Amino acid sequence: MIDALALARDLIRCRSVTPADDGAQAVLGAALEALGFAVHRLEQGSPPDGPIHNLFATIGEGAPHFAFAGHTDVVPVGDHKAWSVDPFAGTVADGQLVGRGANDMKSAIAAFVAAAERHVARGSPGTLSLIITGDEEGPATHGTADLLTWMAVRGFDPDACLVGEPTSNQLLGDMVKIGRRGSVNAWITVNGAQGHVAYPARADNPITRLVAILAELKARPLDNGTDWFQASNLEVTDINVGNPATNVIPARATARINIRFNDRQRGVELENWIRDTVERHAPSAEVIVKISGEAFLTPPGPLSDMVDFAVQRVTGRTPELSTTGGTSDARFIRSVCPVVEFGLVGSTMHQVDEMVPVADIAALTDIYDLVLQQFFKSGDAA
Repeated sequence: MIDALALARDLIRCRSVTPADDGAQAVLGAALEALGFAVHRLEQGSPPDGPIHNLFATIGEGAPHFAFAGHTDVVPVGDHKAWSVDPFAGTVADGQLVGRGANDMKSAIAAFVAAAERHVARGSPGTLSLIITGDEEGPATHGTADLLTWMAVRGFDPDACLVGEPTSNQLLGDMVKIGRRGSVNAWITVNGAQGHVAYPARADNPITRLVAILAELKARPLDNGTDWFQASNLEVTDINVGNPATNVIPARATARINIRFNDRQRGVELENWIRDTVERHAPSAEVIVKISGEAFLTPPGPLSDMVDFAVQRVTGRTPELSTTGGTSDARFIRSVCPVVEFGLVGSTMHQVDEMVPVADIAALTDIYDLVLQQFFKSGDAA
């Protein structure tokens, strides 16, 4: 029998700080192979963002095909001395599993493997897969996106997918993510001419134009939100001129902005707006834009209903359907099949003493198991 807690502890003991793997996917692969899964361990991508350790495991054949998606990489521990325990020991204390990745998201992976064991024992027809990357907390260049391409070539596209991100807010089961906002980052560099502040006519102050650019960008309301999304929002996240002197007009000024946007916007349209605004104020400015992901929504339907039913049966709670928070790898999967996200309470993810109640790991296993029972009974989550 798979012990979800024991497997979660074994995964935490692997120091898989992104993009390192440190044996995490070998631990996971061994557990899945013992259940009869065909496990494919891949190294995908090339420098500077690769190679990345990815894993795809599958059992069964034909339709329907259900997939679980997650990541074995974790964020750095930060101040190691601030932790009450070794962050990579997988310590259980006072009913809590403590360690980096306990919350985000090694415990959820372990819970799903334990649920998968029950599924295999039932002998349900169809296909069950796990899509696991080692590049979710990093640039995500060669993670889930590359793995999905590899799967598509081999005919492994799922019919529905559940991502095990820690979506619960305060109590297990109080929130399910059915979509995410998109994200755009832009770096703006305005060049001028350095000079003495007492002789401004002999210089060209780039700060003046950069401030005008940022003011215009920030002043425009992008939208008022939708039924499922907050209003799109732009924030200035950095301004730098690198000027230690008080009597010098600098030669260069830079800024970075981020836009979190809903499904009324598109990344390329926002990029064009940024570039057009900069062009009007500073035609020679340099602009770099990176679209991290588009907004997406899986409208409430069979898949979210299955999760809702399972959560209510196990916890007695009715989850809120939400699109709040940052981006996730669901942004890649949504182009393949319906996708929702559900997992543990995320209150300590990325923090010192990241932890999860042991009881929640057992309850999450039961929830995942009920989702699988419903899906393979209905065979439809479109």
